[in-house]
Amino acid sequence: MLMRHNFGVQLWTAAVLLSLILVGGSVFAEEKKSGADKVAVVNGDVITRGDLDRAVDFGKRQAMQKGQPLDDAQLAALEKDALEKLIGIQILYQASEKAGNKVDEKQVDEKFAEFRKRFPTEDAFKKAMGEWHVTEAEMKTELKKGMVTEAFVVKNFVDKATVPEEKIKAYYDSNPQFFKKPEQVKASHILIKIKPDASEAEKAEAMKKITQAQEKLKKGDDFAEVAKAASEGPTAVKGGDLGYFGRGQMVKPFEAVAFTLEPGKVSDVVTTKFGYHLIKVVEKKPETTIPFDAVKPRIEQYLKQEEVQKEVKQFIEKSRKEAKVEIFLKNAS
Repeated sequence: MLMRHNFGVQLWTAAVLLSLILVGGSVFAEEKKSGADKVAVVNGDVITRGDLDRAVDFGKRQAMQKGQPLDDAQLAALEKDALEKLIGIQILYQASEKAGNKVDEKQVDEKFAEFRKRFPTEDAFKKAMGEWHVTEAEMKTELKKGMVTEAFVVKNFVDKATVPEEKIKAYYDSNPQFFKKPEQVKASHILIKIKPDASEAEKAEAMKKITQAQEKLKKGDDFAEVAKAASEGPTAVKGGDLGYFGRGQMVKPFEAVAFTLEPGKVSDVVTTKFGYHLIKVVEKKPETTIPFDAVKPRIEQYLKQEEVQKEVKQFIEKSRKEAKVEIFLKNAS
């Protein structure tokens, strides 16, 4: 199987910043400097209960999307972890400010426009902003500060990260499962549909139709032409052509026949939940391994990402020891 890792240059801090921006987090908002509901203070900058609740809510929604509702103990752990991330983000932002990193308003406007395009309509955008309790001005402020922080990380960590070729090759050799292209089959089919609640008479009529198509094939008629004339599937206009597919992409009875049938052969009638099929296998591609040179850039990017994440984490840990961090959340210190 081809590598499933995400090889985009996803900085640890950028990913966290974006997630908080998308839930309307405003850990840096000036009006919160003296908030009474503070859960932590980092070198004088306040992190509020609202900031933390939004971060926790984001984590809860991610878990729910994966079908993994959280119990009380897991929620407590999530809250503690979210606060640590907020503190880390604040430390990074303070470091970026100290280093003099800046972005201009045009860049912020462009980033905001990109973000806005993620929503299908203006109403959907406004609804999301309302749910997140954030204004466009606040969103742009967070985007700007996130971009400043990301620029700091890029300059100080990403641009300096290197991965020796021997390490890239070692990863390739040690993880062959990520570089497999699975076996594939190219096939065509003729389908006569059967409704889930079809009567015996309807099933018999469908079987009669598929048998008639089968008889034409046995007489030497072209499979594609018979499919165009008789098939009730969406691929009929293409002569029944399904293209290439791998295991797990077709229903089990269909897959079982397609992967055992020899190229050029036509199956007997195959029954699936969709109806009756005649399957012709056109070609088979065996499982192959992607050559090292073809995936080397992606492996390098992935390992570089890991290195950056490690370096950023170490920077935050070191900076935190030198920072004044006060935590007011119970069971979090």
